[in-house]
Amino acid sequence: MLRAAGDPTRLRLLLLLRQAELTVSELIDIVGQSQPRVSRHLKLLGEAGLVERFKEGSWVFCRAADRGIGAELGAVIAALADAQLQEADKARLEHVRKGRAAAAAAYFKSNATEWERIRALHAPDKDVETAIARHLTARPIENFLDAGTGTGRMLELIAPHAGRAIGIDVSPDMLAIARDRLLRANIPNAQVRLGDTYRLPFANGAAGAGFDVVLFHQVLHYLDDPGTAVAEAARVMAPGGKLLIADFAPHREEFLRDEYAHRRLGFSDREVEGWFAAAGLASGGINTIAPKSEGEKLTVKLWLATAKAKSKKEAA
Repeated sequence: MLRAAGDPTRLRLLLLLRQAELTVSELIDIVGQSQPRVSRHLKLLGEAGLVERFKEGSWVFCRAADRGIGAELGAVIAALADAQLQEADKARLEHVRKGRAAAAAAYFKSNATEWERIRALHAPDKDVETAIARHLTARPIENFLDAGTGTGRMLELIAPHAGRAIGIDVSPDMLAIARDRLLRANIPNAQVRLGDTYRLPFANGAAGAGFDVVLFHQVLHYLDDPGTAVAEAARVMAPGGKLLIADFAPHREEFLRDEYAHRRLGFSDREVEGWFAAAGLASGGINTIAPKSEGEKLTVKLWLATAKAKSKKEAA
């Protein structure tokens, strides 16, 4: 690991990837070297366990290792060498950030009218976010999963209370927005990945590396089979972990189905608690956030559940 990080170019790459997830092409632009050389350096850093590479459609992203010895050593190296991150690299990284921000702004602008129309129908986002944070951050979080992260707002809200935070989404456009949000907010312990909520790219939580908090925020009403997504979330949860669903109570706003691809017009308490029971989770309470004004028609509900804790025999 030390040999891999000791090369000047590889040290630059490692320090950059400690700042943000970046594509190979972005790294080429920043360090000013050819694609074969940058790819070779990244391969060596990856073999040493200091950097991870992952595909997202036709793009390849890189990030610094966030677990294990590679993450620990990377953090020490970054602490010692942070001042060595060249000013030119910082300036080019800022240029990349601005480019992402511009793309995100364009996407938001093209969809703003539709999103605002939906947001005007339910309780203020601030009230919903306050309730979510209250339920999830009462105690320190080790591993947080935002299933269907969208724009990454929930990562921005919860990741500062977590040791490690991951957002999963099937939309590359949304992931681009989420990456920009995390970069602007300077949240290095959070990352996003392309993935399906029905087939989460993680091992069983009981194996020892599960998530102690999982969140579905305004996600399940888009799915054909929400119960299967809940069961998949339960699979990757650590023993004793917490699951929170934030979604709509049953409503009659058919235009959301016709115009915005909502598969379901809200969920009943009985239905959600049925998913919990089928997934082996214990219901942990319900929080209702009712509309406050005449124009608001949708009630937001928070459903909580917990995974079975380890038995004394298993813990031993």
